[in-house]
Amino acid sequence: MTNIRTILQRAARDLNISGSPSPRLDAELLLMHALKIDRLQLCTHPERELTEEEAAAFVQRVERRSLGEPVAYIIGEKEFWSLRFEVDREVLIPRPETECLIEELLRFYRPPGEGLRILDIGTGSGAIGVVLARELPAARVAATDISAGALSVARRNALAHGVADRMDFFQGDLLAAVSGNFDIICSNPPYIPDVPYGLLPAGIRDFEPRGALIAGPDGLDFHRRIIREGVHRLKAGGRIFLEIGEGQRDRVEALFREEGGYRDIDCRKDYGGTDRVASARKKETR
Repeated sequence: MTNIRTILQRAARDLNISGSPSPRLDAELLLMHALKIDRLQLCTHPERELTEEEAAAFVQRVERRSLGEPVAYIIGEKEFWSLRFEVDREVLIPRPETECLIEELLRFYRPPGEGLRILDIGTGSGAIGVVLARELPAARVAATDISAGALSVARRNALAHGVADRMDFFQGDLLAAVSGNFDIICSNPPYIPDVPYGLLPAGIRDFEPRGALIAGPDGLDFHRRIIREGVHRLKAGGRIFLEIGEGQRDRVEALFREEGGYRDIDCRKDYGGTDRVASARKKETR
């Protein structure tokens, strides 16, 4: 028998040795999941004894983490926008920096978003689309993904967060599966160049879906297509918001200019100071 304090200390030590960048936090999240308790219970009952079954379940989770598997996949969820989203290996794990895309979009569109039609391309877990449906409760969100498995996860997240009745899901390549025009197009598309892929941390390279990460020699294959196709699918005056990677701002802004149908081209930095969200507005027709 062992208690919470002791087994946490041991697990944090082992995870530190295996290379986890946040061993104590990882151990706490894995133990809360194994014991089905919250952080308050974890912190206020450090002397609680674990049963043999509970200890074995926790050790199994720690072993998976020691091999590099992300905590989010082990526990099956990730917090985003202060909401819990189901995740599995069919979808990219939502990142905090993607919240900047939502913040930037909401600078221009305030609740309730009456009559807005929003398109979330490459929805993955549905995190962006679900949050927008919650923040703009009078809007309707279409979410696309080429992966049937990802769409299944996204549908469950929409249902869990009470917005399934205002979201439509389409399987297809980028915009191919949806019809009509939109007030807003948004996406966190793949943006990692082919060559640096092998240099990514093992937890990303070996576990997260490659198709949600890699985007050609310069990492902009999907941005080119979305910018090119999106100008024909935005309503006049509609806006497009795209997450970008480090060092891609100048090229993405050039893609908007070269297309010719956009104005008000801009870029927002994330809280780490990295250019993160490129945006533009479709020119009004006369």
